[in-house]
Amino acid sequence: MTDGTENMDADEPTAGEVEREPGPSDSLRTFGAVVQALREHAGYSRVEFGEKVRFSKYTVESVELGRRMADESFVELAEAATGNTGALRKSAKFLTRGGAGLAAWFRRWARLEKMAVSLCTYECRLVPGLLQSEGYARAVFEGTIPVVTDDQLETLLAVRLERQTMLYERPTVPFSFIVEEHVFRRRFGDTEQMRTMLDHVLEHSAPRNVTLQVVPLDGGLHACLDGPVQLLETPERRRLAYSEGQQNGRLIADAKEVSLLYQRYDRLRSQALNPKDSRGLLERIRGEL
Repeated sequence: MTDGTENMDADEPTAGEVEREPGPSDSLRTFGAVVQALREHAGYSRVEFGEKVRFSKYTVESVELGRRMADESFVELAEAATGNTGALRKSAKFLTRGGAGLAAWFRRWARLEKMAVSLCTYECRLVPGLLQSEGYARAVFEGTIPVVTDDQLETLLAVRLERQTMLYERPTVPFSFIVEEHVFRRRFGDTEQMRTMLDHVLEHSAPRNVTLQVVPLDGGLHACLDGPVQLLETPERRRLAYSEGQQNGRLIADAKEVSLLYQRYDRLRSQALNPKDSRGLLERIRGEL
């Protein structure tokens, strides 16, 4: 009997496979062209249209260029703004996401995330991707070396924000985050952007299936000092782990190694602040800005 271990590396990237995935799908490009044509026929600029659909001009641009999947509210409000022709509502049913914007070494883990029955994340570098505000994520990608083009940046941003919908679309899946306090204190942008980031984290960690714990600055040494790690459990109750570093990532399937990482994460849970005190700390950091 096999548990699939021998196939775990079947689609792992090769040594040179560190590029981003291909660009947007044809369906996204086609839908975006239709949105742009209808917007221009209605006489709206992207700024004006953004006000109609309650999104920024940048989001409108991303949809029109096929870099971002239009959500249901965008489609419905865009329909109303362009005369209720039904073209957008009907064509939106055939959109495919295309999988653009993921690092080669993260692709397998991203697929596993979508079917996981639980997901745990420890971060000591950045706000976890699933909790990042748009402004924070944009700043992260703008600082990427090598520098990405504007189109690539928008694609990366769209994929990151789309991943965050898991927190709401899968309300029975427990998501656990443990993050170092200094991550939330690291400055980026201006004060308002910092406040927006903290508000975003507080909002996205509020659902009952999401738990956020902060490791305080005075918490001392702890069990996960080897670096960030993600852990998940599959519908078949198999546990897997993922560890990432500079220009690489590793999906860990070895049962003994995964068990060790789960033990470290469980120990860190007891060393971090509880969820209530963690939220209080974030609120205090916001108040200090």
